[in-house]
Amino acid sequence: MAIDKSETQNKTNGKIRMVVILCLTLGLAPFFPEPHIWGKLRWVMGGAHGMAAIDYFDLVLHGFPWAFLIFLIGKWAIDRVKMQGR
Repeated sequence: MAIDKSETQNKTNGKIRMVVILCLTLGLAPFFPEPHIWGKLRWVMGGAHGMAAIDYFDLVLHGFPWAFLIFLIGKWAIDRVKMQGR
C-alpha cells in the first residue's frame, strides 16, 4: 500500500507544531527576567567560567527542543525537495 504524500505532510506538520510548542514552553522556561536557554548560551559564549555539570545538563534539557525543531525542519525541507523531483 502506497503512502499518500498529503498524509506524510500532515504527520510532519503535526510533529513540527508539537515541537514548536515544546520550544515555546520547555525551551524558553522560565521566561522572566530572560529566557533560561538564552542565559545559558550567553554563559557558554562568555567562556562558561563557573559552570557545573548541572548547568550543562540544564543547557541540554532546554536546548533539546530547539535542536529537534531544526532537525525536523531540515527533514521536512529535504522531503519536500524529493517530492518535487518526482
